[in-house]
Amino acid sequence: MNYVASGTPENIALAQQVNGRLRADSSYVAARAFLLRALGLGAFLGLTGAGIGAAAYGWATMNQFDTAADKIAKAMQAALSDVTLKTKGEVTLTDNTLKLEGLPKAAGAPTPTKAQLGEQASPASKAQVNTTFTVFKQVPYLDGQIVTGWNFKDNSEQPYQQYCYFSRRSNETKGQVEIKIDLAMDGKTLPQPVKSDVNLEILARNCVWHEKG
Repeated sequence: MNYVASGTPENIALAQQVNGRLRADSSYVAARAFLLRALGLGAFLGLTGAGIGAAAYGWATMNQFDTAADKIAKAMQAALSDVTLKTKGEVTLTDNTLKLEGLPKAAGAPTPTKAQLGEQASPASKAQVNTTFTVFKQVPYLDGQIVTGWNFKDNSEQPYQQYCYFSRRSNETKGQVEIKIDLAMDGKTLPQPVKSDVNLEILARNCVWHEKG
């Protein structure tokens, strides 16, 4: 058996190889540790930048919405300042409702004009003339219509008489014929005829009576 003594060329070569391997391993470990530290630092910086960017974006978005809301409020204020509302009542502005209060109410029934009433018209006998007018309310029913008449005296808001009837026109050989069936008077249905297939009570439900009549 041969033994290699210290200081021999073989021993020196072996020591050099071992030292070289150790240095290579040490460099590899140092490089890997540096890479891991660099990756960790990069991830930390990246997450920090993302957080700062998200915070900045949120702040900018909120600031933008506030600015838009201010612009809309100013535009509405300017528009309302240029608008003139004319009314005899009171104008009340709430958060989201515009109310007009105290406006005059419409009359219960239409009033004819003086020309329609013909106030200057008179008979040849020069007798006293009493003027009245009638307002008709018509409701389509089957092949005809149900008509309600409101009779008014001059300058009166309440009718002194109301009546309702069913009317239908038909074409006959001798010409056009109108069929008229009286239904009710002053809000009350007329008595049902004995020999009649027409139910006055059902038809009278379509009469339009004056609200205060």
